[in-house]
Amino acid sequence: MMRWLSAFAGLLLGHLGLRAADYAAATNPPPRPNILLILADDLGARDLGFQGSDFHLTPHLDQLSRQGMVLTQGYAGAGNCTPSRACLWSGQYTPRHGVYAVGSTERGPKEQMRLRAVPGKSGLAPGTMTLARALKSAGYATALFGKWHLGGADGATPEQQGFDLHFDPRADDPNAPGKDPQDPKAMLSLTRAAGDWMARQTNGRFFAAVSHHAIHSALEARPETLARFRDRRPGGHQTNALYAACLADFDDSVGQLLARLKELGRDTNTLVIFTSDNGATPASPQEPLRGNKGGYYEGGIRVPFLARWPGVIRPGTRSGIPVTQVDLFPTLLEAAGAATPEDVTLDGESLLPMLRSQRVLQRRAIFWHFPGYLDTPVIRGRDPVFRTRPVSVIRKGDWKLHLFHEEWLLDGGRAGLATNNAVELYNLMTDPGERKNVAATAPKRDELLKDLLQWLEEIRAPFPGDPTGKPLPSPTKPETPKKEPAKPIKPAKPKKR
Repeated sequence: MMRWLSAFAGLLLGHLGLRAADYAAATNPPPRPNILLILADDLGARDLGFQGSDFHLTPHLDQLSRQGMVLTQGYAGAGNCTPSRACLWSGQYTPRHGVYAVGSTERGPKEQMRLRAVPGKSGLAPGTMTLARALKSAGYATALFGKWHLGGADGATPEQQGFDLHFDPRADDPNAPGKDPQDPKAMLSLTRAAGDWMARQTNGRFFAAVSHHAIHSALEARPETLARFRDRRPGGHQTNALYAACLADFDDSVGQLLARLKELGRDTNTLVIFTSDNGATPASPQEPLRGNKGGYYEGGIRVPFLARWPGVIRPGTRSGIPVTQVDLFPTLLEAAGAATPEDVTLDGESLLPMLRSQRVLQRRAIFWHFPGYLDTPVIRGRDPVFRTRPVSVIRKGDWKLHLFHEEWLLDGGRAGLATNNAVELYNLMTDPGERKNVAATAPKRDELLKDLLQWLEEIRAPFPGDPTGKPLPSPTKPETPKKEPAKPIKPAKPKKR
């Protein structure tokens, strides 16, 4: 009888699309974990050994990747630091929080800007419900070690945004060379401080965010590490010894942090997330991915992304489902057993079901919106002057569509998107390098464009305007031809009889 019931239960779970392990996890959820978020700065998706680099050496991160799940299609919320971090900490896309760039959204020669950029905010508003604030409300001790980059005139300090503690030895001048050549970018200082703080958290759960300044330029490395890479044979695309040395020192600091976590006996119930705020600079080509930091081709927004949670996430797994750092807010809330705060709109989706059992996500697409200009061209970029001009982007399944605002708003693009230069469409499964624009021939173009325009309207995304002040037609609604007013009908004259 028991054998029959077991077989029946197996058939039922199979009908529901579940495995027995999934059922056990659902009925016996693990205790709330500690959470350790390790965030790199300007580290590209192709920079790491487990992501295919043939020049860089990252043994500790490679080991971490084998202990959990690698999300091979992981994305930042924006192409550069400040807006990407705003997306991560708020759980929202850029049109909601209004942070679009580091500083001005009009970076570059003004005479070559065909539109008036939307001004961006310098940081998250003081009242923003951040991930740290939400976890603190759920009973977690919270601390940030390193880069915040969301203060500014419009923003607030980490302590005002939900962190119990903020430690950053480079906060006064994050771009200055390190004072200690044996501690480039203060990597080891941040690691030691984070480890000591975790050791003090003996009551309750903790959320530690270690937000490095590495490997952001100016590049720094320990002299002995640099010597190793100067003698190393260059890779197929990556050849910069100083970049590789800085990354190797970063990897070593991550290894020390994870070793401290294990020493404390906290590694078995700590969810570790590792990612980067955006893609790499041109100092590290990301081929076959196109572009770099600041742009919205894959090299600018695709980032390393992995998660480890012993007993919950199966080791050595990979997922090619597109995910974004906007997903971290709902993911970590669910892991913490906390509800979404009232009156807060989150644009992401919890990744926990996918991380636990590799299920597909419910959402259909991921979006980006950048209504401004960033100077300095990137590798295989679209423009010889700018990293990017105003653009909106959608990733849906294997397809990715770029909608460039200048051609769209000024060159009659909305009437002829197939034949002008307003739209670029790529199939990332067959063309991960975004080399072949199929906007003029692929039937998917209309579907993705419709979805993107609908999202832009729903989220009330602001658009750049005409530099002359001339009003532009509604960007998300097609123009309707004006009807001539009907002429009054004159009464017919009576015929003479």
